[in-house]
Amino acid sequence: MYITVFASGSTGNCALVSAGGTHILVDAGLSFRRMGACLAHWNVSLDALSAAVVTHPHRDHTAGLETLLKHTEFPIYATAPAHQQLCYRYAMESRKRILQAGKVLEIGDLRVLAIPTRHDAPGSVGYRFTDPAGKSACIVTDLGVVTPAVEEGVKGCAVAVIECNHDLDCLRQGPYPYPLQQRVSGPEGHLCNEDGAALCALAAQHGAHTVVLAHLSQQNNSPALARQAAEQALAGFHVRVEVAPVLCDGLRLAV
Repeated sequence: MYITVFASGSTGNCALVSAGGTHILVDAGLSFRRMGACLAHWNVSLDALSAAVVTHPHRDHTAGLETLLKHTEFPIYATAPAHQQLCYRYAMESRKRILQAGKVLEIGDLRVLAIPTRHDAPGSVGYRFTDPAGKSACIVTDLGVVTPAVEEGVKGCAVAVIECNHDLDCLRQGPYPYPLQQRVSGPEGHLCNEDGAALCALAAQHGAHTVVLAHLSQQNNSPALARQAAEQALAGFHVRVEVAPVLCDGLRLAV
């Protein structure tokens, strides 16, 4: 199994999880053209995609969905509350597939667990993917707080993509007005570096060989600050630490 992060951040989120002949797109927050270019770089055609899973309906995770729907035929999975919002915007009633948070479904060669998350979007979830050999990887971003469900979701994952959105000092001293600062750092907002790093350490404690620091704020964080917090939390663990790209052909990791 491979997980390829094409982009992660407020300007767009999209990843690909592949095992055997199964290719699942995670979110579609890039332009259709950009998603196509990223897939082509890794020799995956649009026709080869098995499905897309959506974490939540915010635009930075769904901006490319409308055009994607026009050029493909695969199903789009999301929770019922998320699909309700998506169907207001896009003609996708025939393509929608409802999944339940906390439940596992099978898509091709992969078992997919939707992990319920705290975020200010209806039906927000993260995802854990398990291949036929029993290897797992997860993507958990857009987290206001780390819940027990999220903790359980990362345990046993060889690769964990985990939010480290903001540095608290940068957020407090930065350009955001106070109400937006409160939203970002609140229980339905985003994880700070320290909380994300603690979740990385939990993943490492339970078997992760690689953690990817994701959804970094361009205004309130930096790769250096996020990496510093993670490496401090991971002291004593032999774990590869990567920072998710804002936009590139993709960071590919073997699970």
